[in-house]
Amino acid sequence: MDTLFSTPAQPRGQKARWIAAFVVGIILGAAGLSFVLRQSESSFWNRMLGGLLRRTVRLDVSQPTVVDKIQQLQRLETVVYTMDKVVSGEKENSVLPDFLAGDKLLMIVHGEVIAGVDFSGLKSGDVSVSGKNVRLRLPAAQVFTTRLDNGRTRVYSRQTGLLVPVDPNLETEVRQEGERQLQQAALADGVLKTAQQNARSTLMSLLQGLGFVGVKFE
Repeated sequence: MDTLFSTPAQPRGQKARWIAAFVVGIILGAAGLSFVLRQSESSFWNRMLGGLLRRTVRLDVSQPTVVDKIQQLQRLETVVYTMDKVVSGEKENSVLPDFLAGDKLLMIVHGEVIAGVDFSGLKSGDVSVSGKNVRLRLPAAQVFTTRLDNGRTRVYSRQTGLLVPVDPNLETEVRQEGERQLQQAALADGVLKTAQQNARSTLMSLLQGLGFVGVKFE
């Protein structure tokens, strides 16, 4: 008679431990592989992932967009001209001498002239775009404001005749004359030319930032 031998069945608890150990091994192996891939910058997977996630920059350099970008500059203040000046004003009497009926004022004025270019009125015809080249008709520079600094403007001396009261309007008139002379001095020193040059430099940076290679001004 033949006798059959069989392997004893393993307890259920032991099988469960083997299965758990196998699962833990897979998890640890996957974690180790992930760590290695993250640490290796030159790995194939990193290069492939980098290629998939790579983004390209696209800039809209169409003519309407360029016009809009420049118009957003509005009144571009490109130069501030400052100056100190002594300005005088006086009232005279045609008959009596000054020590009796005159009124004379000396004022030290400090002020500034702000000049620049106004792009708010730029028209589409002022900008021509051809590929990476742009041609721009630049508006003329202008003086935006001329103003005195009240904190640094003061009356240096005042002489009023013995027979007349102080003229309250004389100081206002001298201030106005100070503003006029300040603007005249700024124009004589070429403030508009400087404002135009500075505006070109600002626009050059803006347009090159938009991707243009050739920039010409008219």
